This record gives sequence, structure tokens and C-alpha cells, in this order.
Amino acid sequence: MKEDRTGIQVQGQLALSLLAVDPNGLGGLHLRSRAGPVRDAFCKPIKQLFPSARRISPAISDLQLFGGIDVGETLTRGNVVRSKGILETPTPLVFTMAERCEPGLAARLAQALDTAMEHCLILLDEGAEDDEIAPQTLTERLAFRVDLEGLRHVELAELVLSKDTIQDARNRLNTISIPDQTAAALTVTAARFGIVSLRAPVLALAAARAHAALNGRETVTDDDLMVAVQLVYAHRATQMPADEDEEEPDQSDTQPDDQPDTQSPDQDESDLTLPDDLLIDAVKAMLPFDVLSMLEGTGRVKAASGSGGAGQKKRGNRRGRPLPSRPGRLDGGNRIDLVATLRAAVPWQTIRKRQHPGRSGIQIRPSDIHVRNYQEVSDRLVIFAVDASGSSAVARLAEAKGAVELMLADAYARRDHVALIAFRGEAADLILPPTRSLVQTKRRLAGLPGGGGTPLASGLKASAELAQRARAQGLSPSIAILTDGRANVPLPGKTGRQAAQEDAQAMARHIRALNVPSAMIDTSVRPHRDLRALCDVMGAQYIALPRADSKGLSRAIETALGE
Repeated sequence: MKEDRTGIQVQGQLALSLLAVDPNGLGGLHLRSRAGPVRDAFCKPIKQLFPSARRISPAISDLQLFGGIDVGETLTRGNVVRSKGILETPTPLVFTMAERCEPGLAARLAQALDTAMEHCLILLDEGAEDDEIAPQTLTERLAFRVDLEGLRHVELAELVLSKDTIQDARNRLNTISIPDQTAAALTVTAARFGIVSLRAPVLALAAARAHAALNGRETVTDDDLMVAVQLVYAHRATQMPADEDEEEPDQSDTQPDDQPDTQSPDQDESDLTLPDDLLIDAVKAMLPFDVLSMLEGTGRVKAASGSGGAGQKKRGNRRGRPLPSRPGRLDGGNRIDLVATLRAAVPWQTIRKRQHPGRSGIQIRPSDIHVRNYQEVSDRLVIFAVDASGSSAVARLAEAKGAVELMLADAYARRDHVALIAFRGEAADLILPPTRSLVQTKRRLAGLPGGGGTPLASGLKASAELAQRARAQGLSPSIAILTDGRANVPLPGKTGRQAAQEDAQAMARHIRALNVPSAMIDTSVRPHRDLRALCDVMGAQYIALPRADSKGLSRAIETALGE
């Protein structure tokens, strides 16, 4: 494993060198690593290769990025004074804590990368979990991705590359010639690995040219192409390429043996036979073992959901993460953003003073008012409603207990709360109130009895009531129903199986009206049509797991509830 990590480190240093040669054509580099000595040692050459690099963070404002009216200087001088933004000057940008980048900021930076102002971006991604990652809007525009996870500080070698070498490569870059079929070979290779974006072949071609220039060559060679596809395609692959023998039928029996060769003698064979197989093998060699097995087994790499462990995001006007100010009005519930309001009013002062020469000071109109905007993130609560009726209740409760414990194992990092409701006999009981305590969970689940009928309506009602209380307390509730039978016990005051099904339908409609994410896990040997119909009424995900264990149940719930 050490050799594999060292190889990745060498590839990462090569990516930095190529980015220094052609920053505009390659876009940038996505560095996935926690802050520490390993990342510091890897990033040390950045100061040498990009001496004019500017650091930015997710908290950077539009005024700092794009420039705009400097309110202080404008008020002092009496005329409009504009401040210069970072993006107005072509310069490399080092984006720290990129995993916290908001979609709006990512879109504005992506637009800057798409312009011809020769910006390049180095993302320092410090995400600890798979779903804590820099926005795809930015990463797809960057040629390279380096993951330093598992690499030790002693394994890092110092990158020694003189400024003269980089400058010579830059001067030689525009003179590098490209064989005729290079672009086609790169496009075909990308398609065989399931890479649908045309940015990837363009970036790979730029990487090949930069590698040729760095090595003093006048034309792109096979070695340059192999390095380029390794650096650009390996982390973008979504499927394993099928063998050509399986894709193309054998045509030896359909063509006569004396058929003449259709290739023109005037064509250069070297231009028509670029090493497609070598490019495929080069990308495969850079795929990590676990990703390779995943691609071969499923044909697709599951993308990170991006939801993280946080609950629902909502806009507020009092607390939370600050968002860009927006136009508004003072209604007693909003907080005015004084700087943004002045910035909106300053350009109109000349016209307003001509209209009202007798007024002194700054004239502010209602249309200038900007109010503060915040984004609050609430904790998530997963409500398990478990059918404890019948002879198999013990097995189902054991599965639920295992799933709850698995989800609580990450509760401190993901801010999840868990509650457990058991319905059996005539009613539903709240066995475990919302908690993050694993010790309390084990105590409450120990020795839980089972048996009796299936009061599914009571279980749904108790889940809906708990979800409403949790939402009033600022939590984001989700409901997971675990059952293997049909409703046969109605709500109190009614009798009969038909009434039980009608009550269950009514409670399902109530949960749908609450707009609570929910999932129905059917653990019966044969999936019930009634449960599937109930899911449609409730707007829930239906999951048939006749042989569910705790791990399978936990994965199914996380997938269904979008966690």
C-alpha cells in the first residue's frame, strides 16, 4: 500500500508542475486532505510555482471578488469610488475549506474560470466524510484531483523544479504539435470509462501538451498521452470499459479473405493507430483498488449525496450562517444591512440631490434597503416505528436495535437524533424519546416484549405527533416504518380490519401533508401490495427487505431518507 500512496504523491507533484506550465488550460487542482503536516509539505511548492497566488475562503464577499463601490471612500470624496476585486487581475487562487463552499459562490467562481482571464484554482478540501466535498461545479472544471489520505509525512519527497524550467516550458507550450487522431483517441477513451463531459478530453489534451513542453519535446507523444489520461481520467471514471472483443462481433466469416486493404497508402499509419489500449490500461493502473472493484461490480460509482449530516436548511433573519444580503423592507422582523444599503444608495445621490436640493445628507429610498439574511441548519431526527406484533417481533426488534446503534455511532459527527416507537396489541408506545445516547438506547431496547395485533394506524399517528413536536423544537424529522404485516387493529373507538386499513390510509395522508421524509420497510417474505399502496398515499419510499439485517436496514434507511 505504501508504494501506491507514494505513486499518488508523485502524480500529485507532477500535476502541480503541469498546472504551473499551463494554468489557464488546466483550470486547477482539487486537493483532498485534512489540514496537517502532510498537506503543508505537499503545498509547500505552491509558493514557488505560484508566487502571486491569493488565498480565499467560503466567507469571501462579492465585493472582494468582483469589486464594486467603496462606500467609505465614496462618502469621503463625494463622488463614486470603485474598489478593485480579486478576479479583475488574472491570478491563481487557493481556496481553503472548499468543502464549505456555497452553491452561489461556486457558480460565480465557475463563471470566472470559464472566462479567458487565465485564472486557475487550487481547492484545499478538508472534508472528513465522503459527503463533505467541494462542489462539483468547481471540481469538474479542474483537471487534477489528489487525495493524500493515508499518506505519511516521511513519504513526501521535495519537489525541485526551477523557475527557468517552468518558464521555458511555458514559452514552448504554444509550439507543441498534436497528432491528427489524438483528440479522437482521448474522446473515445473518456467515453469507454463513462466520462460524459467534454471538458475531460479538453483538459487531458492540455495536460499532454504541458507534459510535452515540460520534457522539451516538440510534439505530443504516447508517453504524454498516458500521463495525461492517468491524471485527468482516473478520478472521473464511472464505469469499467468493456472488452472490444465483446462489443464488436467477429466479422471474419462475413468478409472474403482476398478483400483488399482499404487504407490509403498516402496516409501515415502512426497518425491512425494511436494507442487506445495503452490509454485504457494507463487509466486502470491509476484506479484505486476499492474503486476498481466497485466499478467492475456495479458499473457505476455512487456519487456523494452532498446532504451531509445536517438537517433541513432554512432561511432566517436572526441567526445562522450569513448569506448575501437581499433587498427588503423594514417590517420589524428584518435586520437592516447598513453597508449594503449605503452601497445601493450611493450611485443615485447626484440625481436625488438635483431633485431635492434642499435636503442634506444621504438620501435613502425604500428600494435601497437591504436586509440581513441567514441560513439555519437544524439537527436531524430519525423516527423508527417498529411493528412489534406476532411471533417474529423479537427478530425485527433486534434488527431495529442494530440499525439504531449503527446510526448512533456517527451521531456526534452527523448531529443525528434517533427515536423508537413500537406498535403492538392495541396501541403504539414511545420506547425511546429523541436521543443521541447509545447507552440509553441499549437500556430502553433491552427486553422489549412483543406479540398481539398490528395497530399500524396507531404507529403512524404516534410517528406524526412526534415529528410535529420535533419540528416545533427546531429538528428536521424523518420517519422509517418497519413492518411485515397488514393493518388489523384500528384506532380506539373503531373495530374491524376494514376500519384499520382506513385509519392507516388517513394517517398516511396526514404524514404526507406534514411533508416529512419517510420510508416503509417491508420485511415480509412476500411483499404486500397493500403496503406499497400505503406508501403511495404517504409519499414514502417503499423498500422490500424480507431478509434484512441491521446493516442492510441501516443502509436502506439512509438511502431512502436521503442521508
